Amino acid sequence: MTSHSAILCVTLGKVPSPASLAQAVAGYSLHQVASLKEAERLQVLQPVRVGLLLIGTEFSEPPAALEEFLLRHWQVRWVALLPPRLLCQPCWRALVHAHCHDFHTMPLDAARLGQTLGHVQGLAALGTALLPATAPVLPHMVGISNAMTRMRGQLQRVAGVLAPVLISGESGSGKELVAQAVHGLSARRKAPFIAVNCAALPASLIHAELFGHERGAYTGASRERRGLIEAAQGGTLLLDEIGDLPLELQASLLRFLQEKTILRLGSTVSRTVDVRVLAATHVDLAQAVARGSFREDLYYRLNVLSLEVPPLRQRREDVLPLAQYFFQQYAGERSRQLRGFSRTAAQALAAHDWPGNVRELLNRVRRAMVMADGRWIMPPDLGLEAVARSRAELGLDDARVLAERAAIAASLLEAGSNVAQAARRLGVSRMTLYRLLAKHGIAVRSHQRDTLRSAPD
Repeated sequence: MTSHSAILCVTLGKVPSPASLAQAVAGYSLHQVASLKEAERLQVLQPVRVGLLLIGTEFSEPPAALEEFLLRHWQVRWVALLPPRLLCQPCWRALVHAHCHDFHTMPLDAARLGQTLGHVQGLAALGTALLPATAPVLPHMVGISNAMTRMRGQLQRVAGVLAPVLISGESGSGKELVAQAVHGLSARRKAPFIAVNCAALPASLIHAELFGHERGAYTGASRERRGLIEAAQGGTLLLDEIGDLPLELQASLLRFLQEKTILRLGSTVSRTVDVRVLAATHVDLAQAVARGSFREDLYYRLNVLSLEVPPLRQRREDVLPLAQYFFQQYAGERSRQLRGFSRTAAQALAAHDWPGNVRELLNRVRRAMVMADGRWIMPPDLGLEAVARSRAELGLDDARVLAERAAIAASLLEAGSNVAQAARRLGVSRMTLYRLLAKHGIAVRSHQRDTLRSAPD
């Protein structure tokens, strides 16, 4: 859990430890380390939001390693204390300008540094962020909505059995990530996970790709080859876009599901394969069965267990956590001065309808990380300037609802999902907050803490 009154103090080189430093940090919990490696470890165990860099007078190494560290921990607000001579070097000036909220030069002025740290702590406390302070409970399953809470519970139950699972949802909604989570939570997680896009394989090759072939089975088959089903031996096979599988292949797949054996193309010998099959589709397979484009017996074989991935527009409270998650995942692609999303950008993200679902969100965030010129991503960087303009024209009632929802979510997440603490922050009773949570459909999960990064407009 992130500490709200702690400071990570990273000392590089020989730095005197005057009593004035203790005076400057009085009232805070100071976590002192003497190397970047120690700082990395401590930030995992006890993450903080404010850091103090003490650069010693004898420190002469180039700041490349320090810059890599600061890039990884961009969400921390850093204050630097360094010798004046370092600021004569362009590389150090650029580093301090890009990564530090403020800086001081030696000799230390305890009163001034104490005021700076108090200001930075106050700014950090104002914000709440978009990203959980700890890793998601399940891989990539980031979100605070009721839909994601239900999905996580379903995944835990589904992963514990070996029956086939049919995963449905719109294109780009994250069906393959759900399949990976099922595999990762199962007893087969150390075995292969093989994903096959049935829509991307040519109809003439799909049988050989799935079931393999013997040498000479067809022109160009110069050697025997295992199919993707065999490659998943002991693990999990995901048949993505199963609704696009040709009818003639559906019969072979049904036989494999029933008998757990395959027949390579050009072979007369059946091979036993131990594979758990997951299938994903964006089409309604029940309607496909009615149209005659999908076998009814195969549909019931695949649909033993089912998971439905909701579109992003039905879980809007997950948009901001996902956006910040992607921002961290692809931190290496951003410019070093980029800090995160501005408030107007966050509002535009929350207001957009996301027809392309999570895939569209990922693409827009990655593009914005490359295209943004300043310290904060703005709506035009995301291609959402029209959404930002329309949101600015909202009526008073709509604006009030959005503001109320944002305030509740921010306070709840800042309090680590503790309803009593969140209610005190909002100045309402706990029962009133429970009513507001029900009104806005916000789920409370005590085992996850999310943070929202404050940013300018």
